[in-house]
Amino acid sequence: MSDKDYRLFLVRYFMSFADLGLSKELLQAVAELGYEEPTPVQATAIPSVLMMRDLIAVAQTGTGKTASFVLPMIDILAHGRCRARMPRSLILEPTRELAAQVAENFEKYGKYHKLSMSLLIGGVPMAEQQAALEKGVDVLIATPGRLLDLFERGKILLSSCEMLVIDEADRMLDMGFIPDIETICTKLPTSRQTLLFSATMPPAIKKLADRFLSNPKQIEISRPATANTLIDQRLIEVSPRSKKKKLCDMLRAEKDHTAIIFCNRKTTVRQLATTLEQQGFSVGQIHGDMSQPERGSELERFKNGQISVLVASDIAARGLDVKGISHVFNFDVPTHPDDYIHRIGRTGRGGASGEALTFVTPADEEAIAAIEKLMGVEIPRLGNRKKNAHPSKSEEAVSPKQAKPAQEKSAAPSPRKAPRKAETPKKSPEDRLDSVESDFPKNQAPRNTASRPVSKARTQERALRPENLRRVKPVALETAIDWNGPIPPFLNYSVPKTTARNAKKD
Repeated sequence: MSDKDYRLFLVRYFMSFADLGLSKELLQAVAELGYEEPTPVQATAIPSVLMMRDLIAVAQTGTGKTASFVLPMIDILAHGRCRARMPRSLILEPTRELAAQVAENFEKYGKYHKLSMSLLIGGVPMAEQQAALEKGVDVLIATPGRLLDLFERGKILLSSCEMLVIDEADRMLDMGFIPDIETICTKLPTSRQTLLFSATMPPAIKKLADRFLSNPKQIEISRPATANTLIDQRLIEVSPRSKKKKLCDMLRAEKDHTAIIFCNRKTTVRQLATTLEQQGFSVGQIHGDMSQPERGSELERFKNGQISVLVASDIAARGLDVKGISHVFNFDVPTHPDDYIHRIGRTGRGGASGEALTFVTPADEEAIAAIEKLMGVEIPRLGNRKKNAHPSKSEEAVSPKQAKPAQEKSAAPSPRKAPRKAETPKKSPEDRLDSVESDFPKNQAPRNTASRPVSKARTQERALRPENLRRVKPVALETAIDWNGPIPPFLNYSVPKTTARNAKKD
């Protein structure tokens, strides 16, 4: 047994939250929520955070990463006083939903501590957020865009921030927030404690950690970019036109279910939600075009069980922690392989099992291959079908008797092609005339072509040949034609009437 497996064995069977060094008030809040044993990421991360060390944690979604930094932060911030517009700690989240989820965890775990908290997200009036900052906050949970907006307006100061948490760092990379995070880190004091949590570790995130973290402790609970083993993953081969019908049939087959259906486009979310509602399903929808109150209302209906199906874009792939989600449907295959892991991570949370079903069309094979390459496993297909397992119709139509002559024919060497003739260079008009005259024998005169029409250009070419010109004495240029340059050699010849110019009369 390796050291890593041994530590996981101790965590699973012998360790409790009381062994992690948490305060009595915090242990009481955790016990009231029904948690008895820490997850491997919590048992490994919490002691290091309490020791004020920088941390890099890579773990699957649904393994309790949020509590692994919320719990020790509450104990660390329990001693101290906040000042106006100067938060003591900062948590950066990629989406509003994930920020709201972290804020709920702080309220649950910190109910026996007197800590002030503020939420800075878009879609909410800025005046209320500014008023909360004026009173002073211990914990500031923000999205990068709104935080930089208030900082540039001079409404917030980051010089007293003691702790920085970068949550879902790989999602930050996908959404283009890395430059904003780098800007925020330069505004914070260098003596801060920095915690970085992510489900995957792309090279860009590793570069960010090397730049802004100081001698961090690295925790890797599972191999990066792996899915929860409690999730039953399957691929369903369908045509683009039959996806909606297939989805409705599968939802009807499952009597007791709570499902999330992910789509790539907002328009697809709206259209699919309308179709499912017409088919009699209790369905809600969430996407980026909805305001924050609307999105919060739909999530609340889904959590309370008022609706059993939620159609969503990737905005809900992170930070949505709803207990009892039995199925995750990928109506569209995600364009980024990492998004697949976060989508299916909405089910199988807290040790429960779940199913993840992905509709695959022939155009999605390349994206599926990228997902399987990232995870290092081949996702089983519905009915144990494999790619290219059955021959195509065109291959089945060919009988063995027809295939044998074709193989013999292909085995025979193909005849060599005749070599191409060398292309002759193009000749000038004078060369062509020379070649025509040279084709006649010396004793045979050329045929009489006087009756044939001859073009004016050819007549002039023949007239300008040296043998057709008569040498005469040079003619004074003044008496012949106007000329402003040196006398060329051809003026030593008299020009026939066909091309000569009329000299000016004195």
